[in-house]
Amino acid sequence: MPSVRTPWPSALDGTPTVAVIERAIERRRLAHSLLLQGDNLGTLALVAHAIADRLLNDPRQPTQYFPPKVHPDFHALRPAGKARQIGADSTRELIGTIQMSATVSPRKVAVIYEADRMNTAAANIFLKTLEEPTPSTTILLLTTRPYSLLATIRSRCLHFRFTDAGSEALADADEPTRELWEITRADYAAWLGLLTAGVVEKRAVADQLMGVYGLITRFNAVLAAATDQAWKQQKGKLPADIDNDEQAAIETGIANGIRQKLFIELEHSTRAFAQERLKAGDETARRSLTAAIGKLEHSVGLLRLNLNEAAAFEDFLLSSLRLWSKR
Repeated sequence: MPSVRTPWPSALDGTPTVAVIERAIERRRLAHSLLLQGDNLGTLALVAHAIADRLLNDPRQPTQYFPPKVHPDFHALRPAGKARQIGADSTRELIGTIQMSATVSPRKVAVIYEADRMNTAAANIFLKTLEEPTPSTTILLLTTRPYSLLATIRSRCLHFRFTDAGSEALADADEPTRELWEITRADYAAWLGLLTAGVVEKRAVADQLMGVYGLITRFNAVLAAATDQAWKQQKGKLPADIDNDEQAAIETGIANGIRQKLFIELEHSTRAFAQERLKAGDETARRSLTAAIGKLEHSVGLLRLNLNEAAAFEDFLLSSLRLWSKR
């Protein structure tokens, strides 16, 4: 058996949460259902694979070593199709698989990627499995939106939260895309500065409005380029048996993850701008910041209802015109 297992994400290795999980695995007392939540699905997947490796390739068992994702007793369920839903049929198929005897390891592991994408029928079917757990099976549910899961599912899982503070929105993007994003963020801050300057000339107002659509255009360009580059890297790593629906779901998931991080970075830019205004003695910036962040969170929330990201960004920027303007 290899001495090097699937590593924990470097930012999490040695943390108290990981130590608790490792100790439970060592003592063979890990709960049968774990809810892994955080802001980054990629990080959650790495955590799930590290757990699966330690469960399936127990050095105390004389079994052949397999990397977790190709282990015969590793099972996965992902959203499929452009709607990116986990449906009833695929859920029943997974349950039927994990109810069968293990092939190589004494244990089985099932990973539910983006568990919050289960539709109502799938969630209710899956709930029965949690109520009557299959022996020697560990189920790992991955989600960035735990409260979108049924409360009854959440209550039957042991929860672990993982914070990936070092994640970058454009980790896989090339230098031109990174530069365009930095320019966009700088122009966004400059645009906010114009709004707080108290200008009243019609031309200045028109420039502010045109600035909205310039920012939207560049935001879309950055998102499209970053998604394309990340997808090309990810596509080469996918198993050969991934079908077109699963590929479409993974590509959409990559786009959604990058989009979410870009909005988070916009929030950071907004906070940084407000802090500078507060240092300059502008007490109204505190109220504007609170309202702007609330609006940004609302706009991002609408994305989960399949609102186009350009429409969500436009909604936020147009609201910012009113929230920050001094006239």
